[in-house]
Amino acid sequence: METRPRLVVGGVMLSIVLAAMESTVVATAMPTVVGALGGIKIYSWVFSAFLLTSTVTMPLWGRLSDLFGRRPAYLLGLTIFLVGSALSGLAQSMGQLIGFRALQGLGAGSLITLGMTVLGDLYGLERRAKMQGYFSSMWGGAALVGPLLGGFLSDHVSWRCVFYINVPFGAAAMALIAAGLGEPVARHGRPRLDLPGLVLFTTGVSTLMVGLMLGGDAPSWYAPAVLGPLALAFALLAIFVRVEGRVAEPIMRFALFRVPLVRAAVATGFLSGMAMFGAISFVPLFMQRVANATATQAGFVLTPFVLGWVTCSIVSARLVLRVGYRGVVIAGMLSLTAGFLLFAEWDATLTLPRAMGAVLIAGTGMGMTMVPMLIAVQNAVARRDLGAVTSMTQFFRTIGGTIGVSVMGAVMTHRLQLGRDIEWALHGVFVIGLVVCVGALLSAFLVPAGSAQELARPDALAAGPPPEAGG
Repeated sequence: METRPRLVVGGVMLSIVLAAMESTVVATAMPTVVGALGGIKIYSWVFSAFLLTSTVTMPLWGRLSDLFGRRPAYLLGLTIFLVGSALSGLAQSMGQLIGFRALQGLGAGSLITLGMTVLGDLYGLERRAKMQGYFSSMWGGAALVGPLLGGFLSDHVSWRCVFYINVPFGAAAMALIAAGLGEPVARHGRPRLDLPGLVLFTTGVSTLMVGLMLGGDAPSWYAPAVLGPLALAFALLAIFVRVEGRVAEPIMRFALFRVPLVRAAVATGFLSGMAMFGAISFVPLFMQRVANATATQAGFVLTPFVLGWVTCSIVSARLVLRVGYRGVVIAGMLSLTAGFLLFAEWDATLTLPRAMGAVLIAGTGMGMTMVPMLIAVQNAVARRDLGAVTSMTQFFRTIGGTIGVSVMGAVMTHRLQLGRDIEWALHGVFVIGLVVCVGALLSAFLVPAGSAQELARPDALAAGPPPEAGG
């Protein structure tokens, strides 16, 4: 079957918009959901279950698509996402909703990961850079619209439509992908899935994320309920690393870390993810509790973050073709660091324009960092590893965000337990974020110098078909 790029791009666009909106649309619907289903004590797990399963499965979807083909992996991921969405809309209790959100997250882990991977398959370096910039900006715009749509549907239609709305658009995405995305004939011999590695990775990362989530809420990180999951997670992941070194088709290809651009992308993504999720989580809290802003104003203050991110995603994707990755990423990290430096200077006299200016600077930094590093790694590896390397970089960014929010939450809790006020507690949070940003800035110097064309593999410079299944 021949690939038809226009149909594929349409399907990828829809799936990325769905994934982006799903990460934010539920937040404004949840007060209504609690009123209908109850379960306020387990409220947070509606978000945590989705985050956990979508994060854990990111590397798995990428690797599965490398082994068995993009088309079947993408269609399977979309199917799971849509089934989870429909069941979430049918939920009759908070427990059911949490379970169905976990199922939805299993599929959601494929949407952006495989979408960006497919774009990497379809286009050569220059066109790929532009398309990645456009689609990353689309992700930011959809994430911005999500809370507004969630609130509107909950107020004027039904909270269940927050989940049902995914079904027709997801079905359209499936139809476009099925009709447009071709697959080469598979190589002789069926690829073998690394089942021991799969089990060890999913249980290890899931346990790690549960431990981090519990640690962020617990009075002490030394509590058995926190240390137990963390210790088990590290043990499972240590065994996973040993197992992966012995199998022919590992779940996570550690050999990719030998590529300098991949090492730089993982380091910058992990640290910038810590900072980014911290900003999104704690800036609105500072606005409401310290600067006495309304809830609407506190939510609105993040708008410049997304606008800076969206604009610079497009600009930076074009810029790397002219000046290379290193300069753009360093400039982005400088901007992110400057944003957190301004956050650390905030006090009770903070005004809305001043807050929005600082947030805009931080968002600009994220836009100048994320897309260039995605383009860089996709052009630095063989086509057969596109799925693995794309999902790997997104996975480490998300894990970094989970760790960042947990650590910053623990810092805030500790300072409040000392009897100090919320302003002093949040100042400590932003100082930690600033330290992380300095680390991210230093990691940006790991990016090799040279033009994007010089650093790309020869087979990345031109467009080509997806790799053969089993490649």
